[in-house]
Amino acid sequence: MTAEATLAPALTHGRLMPVTVHFDDLDALGLLHNARYPLLVERAWTELWHDKGVRFEGDWTAAGDACNAVRELRLTYEAPVTRPGAYAVHLWLDRLGTTGLTYGFRFCSADGAVTYARGSRVLVRLDAATLRPAPWSGTFRDAARELLRPDA
Repeated sequence: MTAEATLAPALTHGRLMPVTVHFDDLDALGLLHNARYPLLVERAWTELWHDKGVRFEGDWTAAGDACNAVRELRLTYEAPVTRPGAYAVHLWLDRLGTTGLTYGFRFCSADGAVTYARGSRVLVRLDAATLRPAPWSGTFRDAARELLRPDA
C-alpha cells in the first residue's frame, strides 16, 4: 500500500456507483477494514444490476441471471481510506463469456479521481436446479455489453 493514492484518468467506461463508508467500517487503526472493500463493491454491483432489472427476491429459480457464484476475487490495496464519508466504486466488465464474466472495479473517491483499491472478480452463471454453469440470458448480455471496457 502506497502512502499516496493513485490518480485515475477520466471515466471512459463502466459506471461510477456511490457508496458510503461508515465509522463502524473502520478498524482499530482507523482504516477501512480490508474485509469491507469486497462488501462495498458487492453492494455497488447489486445496485447497478437492480437498476438494470436483475435481482434476487428469494426464489433462485426465478432469479435467472442473478443466480451466480464467485469463482475468483482479486484485490489490491493502493492507499488507506482513513475516514467515513462518501466514496464510489467504478465498475466495468473486462470479459463477457457464455456462462461467466470478469468484472473490474476501483474503490475510489466520490468523483472517481483517487483510487484506494482495485481488483477483479470472476462470476459464473448457475442453473438453479443443478448448480452447473448456465448461459447468461440475451437480456443480461445486452445490458452487460454497455459495461464492457472498450479494449476488452
